Amino acid sequence: MTKKIAPSELILNADGSIFHLHLKPGQIASDIILVGDPGRVEMIAGFFDEIELKAQNREFVTITGRYKGKRITVLSTGIGTDNIDIVVNELDALVNIDLETREIKADKTSLNIIRIGTSGALQGDIPVDAFLVSRKAIGFDGLMNFYARREEFADLPFENAFKSYTNWNPLLASPYVVDCNHGLYDKITDGDFIPGITISAPGFYGPQGRELRLNIIDRQINDKIEAFRFDDMKITNYEMECSAIYGLSKLLGHQALTVCIIIANRISRDASSDYQPVMKRLVVKILDKLTQ
Repeated sequence: MTKKIAPSELILNADGSIFHLHLKPGQIASDIILVGDPGRVEMIAGFFDEIELKAQNREFVTITGRYKGKRITVLSTGIGTDNIDIVVNELDALVNIDLETREIKADKTSLNIIRIGTSGALQGDIPVDAFLVSRKAIGFDGLMNFYARREEFADLPFENAFKSYTNWNPLLASPYVVDCNHGLYDKITDGDFIPGITISAPGFYGPQGRELRLNIIDRQINDKIEAFRFDDMKITNYEMECSAIYGLSKLLGHQALTVCIIIANRISRDASSDYQPVMKRLVVKILDKLTQ
């Protein structure tokens, strides 16, 4: 007999929708674009030919519609891997758990999940307003360390080399390293994208080496990150969600990819004067790639 998931573990709203996202099965497409900013959902959906659904709860704004005949869902996550834990698990539940019986389905659905975001470069030769695609993600957040089998998808040699090179402080969460989905990488990327290795930090200030009134525990961390190499690979940028998207997607059987605009370079101290038009170009490029 299939074990049912208890109401305390899979919380549903009175209308049968999933707890945080306020969505029901059938209301999401198999191709999903994640953005941090709720306002960016409307911008992306503005390119759709038709709108099928709009839903909102807290920072989670969802629009499902069609672009050149392709059904696509755009969803805002807010900031951070803690929110990604909510979003990816609830998206998976919508397609792979029967919400009425609370039983896991025998036949699983695999989603294509693409994050479009902004990021700061950690190598001086990466220009602002560039498109960067994350081939690997390094999680400083520790989220995937709470899940069983995380070592099955992680790049353990990279992890160990990174911790050794940086003399990683044991008071911090142990970093984990996850690859993107290579099939989605091949579908989406072209010569306009810089391939990179992305750190997902659990904060914007101290966790990314910034100091305002508080000193950080390792004031050389960004210098170490910039200098680190592993098999001719170098770490290229900071953001705050990619590692959890990659890790959870690997465990749950979904395809994931992150593409970001570089809006600042932490090494050259340069910053984009106006990245919004660049973001719109990136959005259209991703939408067109999904229809091919």
